[in-house]
Amino acid sequence: MIRRTAGELERMAVAERLFPTGTRAFTFEDDLNFMVARAYGSRLVDGSGNEYIDYLLGSGPHILGHAHPAVLNALAEVGRDGTSHLVIHESAIRLAEKIVEHVPCAEKVSLHNSGSEATFFALRLARAFRGRDKILKFEGGYHGMHDYALMSNQWTMGSPAYPRAVPNTHGIPRSLEAEVLVAPFNDLETTAAIIERHHDELAGVMVEPMQRSFPPHPLFLPGLRAITKNYGIPLIFDEVVTGFRLGLGGAQTRYGVVPDLCTTGKAISGGLPLGVLCGVGEIMELADPRRRLRMLPYTMQTGTYSSNPVCTGVACAVIAELEKGEVYTRMNAVGEALMDGLREAMREVGLSAKVCGDPTVFQIWFTDQEPRDHRSVAQADTLRHMRFSDLLLRAGVLKAAEKFFVSGAHTDDDVAQTLAAFRTAAHQLAEEA
Repeated sequence: MIRRTAGELERMAVAERLFPTGTRAFTFEDDLNFMVARAYGSRLVDGSGNEYIDYLLGSGPHILGHAHPAVLNALAEVGRDGTSHLVIHESAIRLAEKIVEHVPCAEKVSLHNSGSEATFFALRLARAFRGRDKILKFEGGYHGMHDYALMSNQWTMGSPAYPRAVPNTHGIPRSLEAEVLVAPFNDLETTAAIIERHHDELAGVMVEPMQRSFPPHPLFLPGLRAITKNYGIPLIFDEVVTGFRLGLGGAQTRYGVVPDLCTTGKAISGGLPLGVLCGVGEIMELADPRRRLRMLPYTMQTGTYSSNPVCTGVACAVIAELEKGEVYTRMNAVGEALMDGLREAMREVGLSAKVCGDPTVFQIWFTDQEPRDHRSVAQADTLRHMRFSDLLLRAGVLKAAEKFFVSGAHTDDDVAQTLAAFRTAAHQLAEEA
């Protein structure tokens, strides 16, 4: 039973008054709306003391769980050296060494404050390298909050008249619509035709190697790599979600395809602002400011807080924990149990639903269509999904608007409680159908 104290309700009212986004809780039910008081391990506690098993995990970064000792110790240690210098610090150098060690495409690294920044700068590098302006992305793909990224993503795909892009939000200059081309994910034939037709205009191709929760067809990424390499077009993997979550080498190691540029950072951030852009030296060197002295093309990629010692020090500590291997073993075991249990709960009550993704990050779609991309699930029952999320929240299970993120801190008790919540919610959904 969720109870709200007068104190939490008062502070949430202040939040609603001050922030246009409100509390950002993933519910439209007033009695389920909440604010966070604290978090630990796999649990989140709201302002009234209600406790939730957390599969939101801050939208994925808490791969070790909340307030992990390695993160807290790193915070205490690196802060003694100051919190931001602009000039590089030893912890940033150590982080770059680890990125190059683990990420196959990484020869050079630049550090930023978010995944949005990292993808934004990746596109800038590609445009400078190729001397072209157009970018190809994939329908349904999410690459952050900048103008080039918010086109034809999972919320607003528009018509399938490829390669026309559809803005996902008001406020984007109309002139940018012509600079972004859109192709269908997992459809190599259509994608190849678009690239062949526009190859001389393209600066780069950006893709989530596992698009949200849709795994790539076995031939899709290798084919994409082959055609981009043939035309000399930089291939950019957006691994802000998959990087270090699917393993130390991310999707590049999982699927055996190496891009030219890669963005990552979320899973190693420990919940702090961090974005990583890495890739082959030939492209990354365009960010060297000394090129200006030689009148060579140069792309500015700096920020006041980029590479600060607090965020980079914590990232080094998180990677050290991931290198031990136990976190990946635990996440995969938990995720497989949850995915199997979620499918079984829906089968028991006869609801059409598909569960797809990776054990470490997965999603349920209320549809009888096999998910392969966002258009294939365009007719999924989104209202039922919202209702399912609210029913879980009432049972003390918090998930993201779309996905379940799994951490190394989720316990067997968490799994048992979550599976029970799946069954209860499934039965209620069936009764309401």
